[in-house]
Amino acid sequence: MLKELKYFSYIFIIFFFLFFTGRHYFSDTNKKISYRSINEISKKIDNFSEDLQTLKSDTENIIEYVENNKNENKKKKKYYFWDLLTNND
Repeated sequence: MLKELKYFSYIFIIFFFLFFTGRHYFSDTNKKISYRSINEISKKIDNFSEDLQTLKSDTENIIEYVENNKNENKKKKKYYFWDLLTNND
């Protein structure tokens, strides 16, 4: 009998906890408060972004293009892994 009352009280407490938590979470006052805090954060971000300094780009013409000749590729010796192990040149 006591064991059943203990389980019933646990279930009762958990049910009321979930009920009141959901009631508070979905209430209009909580929605207003969260919406206001999100708006304040976005206003702060906008204010800070206006004060940021922009840096001059120093990456113009930084890429150097190399021309590959087909003749140079033919002159190169192709190495194979097993051949390198067997040859002791």
